[in-house]
Amino acid sequence: MIGFIIAGVILLVIVLYVVATYNGLVSLRNKVNDQWSQIDVELKRRFDLIPNLVNTVKGYAKHEDETLEKVIKARNSYLSSGTREQAMEADSELSSAINKLFALSEAYPDLKANESFLDLQAQLKETEEKISFARKFYNDTALLLNNKVDMFPSNLIASLFKFSKVEFFKANETERENVKVEF
Repeated sequence: MIGFIIAGVILLVIVLYVVATYNGLVSLRNKVNDQWSQIDVELKRRFDLIPNLVNTVKGYAKHEDETLEKVIKARNSYLSSGTREQAMEADSELSSAINKLFALSEAYPDLKANESFLDLQAQLKETEEKISFARKFYNDTALLLNNKVDMFPSNLIASLFKFSKVEFFKANETERENVKVEF
């Protein structure tokens, strides 16, 4: 009789561990998805600002079509991305293109003084800060999920229920390069 009770208690502990671990994995997966959607919200805000910025710059820098086209192309590339990895890569391209667009303002004093341009620049700067913050939270949550998927004994439950690791948001090669400042 005592053997059945001990076996029942052990079985109950195992079942409770499996349930708790599974629920923890589901919670972390949902947090990762939530953090990704927070990034998406801020990127959408940035995308909504870009056409206004491009149109403002067009009025002052008519012969800078290549830079403007890169911004539009990078924006469209993100919108058509199918996976998180593609979206992360397209986002890096867009960030780089926007930085080049802002660098144009140094060559055009009238543009640099334009109130609409300054307002859009400030809004984009604020949005970029929010995107950076959201990326940090996404990566922190992705780390927690990835640790649970990798670490024993939770990795047994993760593999049983087909949980997988998620990609981190990383800087691309151009973002890692030293910035050249020329006077």
